[in-house]
Amino acid sequence: MVRVKEIQKPSITSENIDILLESLMEKIRIKCYQENLGPRNRPFRSLDVKSPYELAHCEGCIRGISPCSAIIVNCSQPNQPALLEALAPVFNLSAIRPVMNMTTRTNVSTFFTLYGILGVDEKAQLLMTYIWLNSWWYNEFIIWDPVQCGTDKISLPREKFWLPDIVINEFMEENTAPYVPYLYLYNNGLVYDAQPLRVVSSCNLDIYTFPFDIQNCTLTFNSYIHLAMDIKILLGRTVDKITEVSKTVMTTMGEWELLDITAHQYNIAVENENSSIDELSFHIRVRRRATLYVVNLLIPSCFLITVDLFSFLLPPQNVDRSSFKMTLILGYTVFLLIMNDLLPITGNTIPLINVFLSLCLALMVASLLETIFITNLLCGSANFSPVPHWIQVLVLQILACLVFLPRKTKAQGDADINPNTVAKQCKSDKGPPEKECGPVVENKALEELRGLGRDLQAIRLQVEQQLGGSQNSEDWIQVGFIIDRLLFVLYIFFISISFITIIIIWVNSYSQ
Repeated sequence: MVRVKEIQKPSITSENIDILLESLMEKIRIKCYQENLGPRNRPFRSLDVKSPYELAHCEGCIRGISPCSAIIVNCSQPNQPALLEALAPVFNLSAIRPVMNMTTRTNVSTFFTLYGILGVDEKAQLLMTYIWLNSWWYNEFIIWDPVQCGTDKISLPREKFWLPDIVINEFMEENTAPYVPYLYLYNNGLVYDAQPLRVVSSCNLDIYTFPFDIQNCTLTFNSYIHLAMDIKILLGRTVDKITEVSKTVMTTMGEWELLDITAHQYNIAVENENSSIDELSFHIRVRRRATLYVVNLLIPSCFLITVDLFSFLLPPQNVDRSSFKMTLILGYTVFLLIMNDLLPITGNTIPLINVFLSLCLALMVASLLETIFITNLLCGSANFSPVPHWIQVLVLQILACLVFLPRKTKAQGDADINPNTVAKQCKSDKGPPEKECGPVVENKALEELRGLGRDLQAIRLQVEQQLGGSQNSEDWIQVGFIIDRLLFVLYIFFISISFITIIIIWVNSYSQ
């Protein structure tokens, strides 16, 4: 059976206010300052207040100033059927907010435990998680004696009670977690609700440092229609405890690791209203496990680019370097196609790893084009026009010094020997003996030996001129070698900067 006390307004008079203030000051002086108030001094009793609506803890009721006005449930027997029968009239009030006074605000305490990180969709900018949501509030319509009814709590269908319309703003899909049809009701009016949620929430993903990225996603809880004057959302557990428990119970993380969970309270003003909406925002920071991407993507790319780097040590005049580089580019392209599924599809910015892989491929193509250019110079430079002056200044003088490849010069002895001079000397040897320069040599054998030496010298100069090419050919070949050395230096610089950047970002991600 249910007994309802008549709702009475408190008698707010100066005398009643003085009585309440005097009692409050006595308790403060006794408890906080340990004062002895003489015969009026009473031992301080620490009351275990489980609800602000309990009759025994209402100061106005104790002083006889304001009788309380909650519904008291009386059970005929100390068992659950009797309690359920006694609660039947209360179920008819499930359509309204459970407060005796409409100006009273319902405080809803809530928190969640992150049970699993199901995944992240970079293309759709979604975070998929599985959480256990817990919340509780007080129902002022219900109070019963646990001794009389035989229990201090009972589980009942959630449809029989008023439920707060608290939603997650970032929710993007329907909850597919199992439905929990029951909640707990305590004797002091406390309603405890717990249910699992599969949350697919929107999240602004920053994948610039992929695969060493750290994402910060938000779950915002607020009442969909009630203002802050009606429902206030409170944090039911400290964020440190939420993070600790979540890391303990989490079983499904995949490639993501939970760093921490933080919470902030906000009041959002409502247009055309003199009130606001109360919000409780949870910020979930997760870090991607980068080991898979380092082993399957970054290290093979570094190996291939290093092989292409050492291909510069092959002599272009003796080895077909272009075939080797074309094979390497083909293998790298196939590798990128196979590993394409590991790369993020889209985002607000281009990931740094995409820039790295594109630069690797660009350097491979540039090295192949440079090899083709050098091969062309080695084979057909004899037919080229002289090297332009600006190329001589820029390449043969400036770049040659930068890459430590100075211009080659001929030996002085070879430069002084001229084939025309040798030929004239040979003709003069064939003249009559009396017109020869110098003293007359009578030994015929010595004359033959001198003539033979001059002939051999002329033949050597002709062979060197044909094999070594002209001065223009040598300049073009020198230009090719300088460009080859310059690209080799750029390769070393790019690989060094890439390795250092990757290591710094990786270490920085794990230090957070």
